[in-house]
Amino acid sequence: MYIIIDCGSTNTRLYLVEQEEVKDKHEITIGVNSTVSDGNNERLKQALTQAIEDLLGNNALSLHDVDFAIASGMITSNLGLLEVPHLVAPVNINDFAQHTCRVAGYKVLPIDLPIIFIPGVKNDIGEATWENIRKIDLMRGEETQAIGVISSMSLTLPATIVELGSTTKIIHINKDGAIAGSITSLSGQVYAAVKKETFINSSMIDSDNDTEDFYCSDILKHAYQCVSSAGLLRSLLFTRFIQFSLPTTAAERKFYCECTIAADDMKLFDEAEEQGFALTGDIIFIGQSARCKIYQEMLKETKKINNHMISITQPEEIALLGIKGACYIAKSQIN
Repeated sequence: MYIIIDCGSTNTRLYLVEQEEVKDKHEITIGVNSTVSDGNNERLKQALTQAIEDLLGNNALSLHDVDFAIASGMITSNLGLLEVPHLVAPVNINDFAQHTCRVAGYKVLPIDLPIIFIPGVKNDIGEATWENIRKIDLMRGEETQAIGVISSMSLTLPATIVELGSTTKIIHINKDGAIAGSITSLSGQVYAAVKKETFINSSMIDSDNDTEDFYCSDILKHAYQCVSSAGLLRSLLFTRFIQFSLPTTAAERKFYCECTIAADDMKLFDEAEEQGFALTGDIIFIGQSARCKIYQEMLKETKKINNHMISITQPEEIALLGIKGACYIAKSQIN
């Protein structure tokens, strides 16, 4: 039995796993951002220690019942518990197994629990310069989810994984099944900031109607055309303008705004092909279902890409990918 720790910027999820079956889950609203605000990681250590004890206590278990913990994500950065250097792409499962960092109990937390830290992955760009900054990309945590996809699905390679979360991250899986690199944008966080910090959100609010399932191909096309000609920032502002200029609903305006973000992200696929990441095999979308559909349809409409596309949208299924990946890496490391 072991514990999987998935640590992000603001939240950390812990899973109690036995033979790859999740027995229980515990989530805390603290991540590596606490290190930024505090100037040290003591609060993160205390919260993780308490979370582990709570998870075990809720299942009438003790530390002696757990073989080890597997940690991935921002917990392996300089803001987490232990900084583990990124592996340089391409990276396969054997590379992960050989370069995990296992520490004994009491080394990073005040409890007797060995922890296996999974390293992140960075693009192979040689020496970073201003001239090649567009080729720079890093991941911590997404690689574990990618390994979950590779190890549990039969893919037509080379394949592309599109993770639609707080960032949009395109991960290229080469013909040998290795993670060959990634390209990332800040789209998810930008959309969240637009909704929280600007007046644009007032044009998308409609408490009387559920707008999650709304879709309109014409609005999608217009959003893409606006971003292509006027840029993202001005196109976002049109969300507000059309409220007073066109007979539209809040659902239509919200959909338009979401499509402008996706339209700007289409440049990621251009970058991918420019960097040699062929978009010829399966494309796997991971994220909220409506957002996955927008990206799929925009790819078909604007890039004329009609590859076999798979959407993984259920939160439990998405979480299970990371769990499978972490288990697969740890099992390979132990063997």
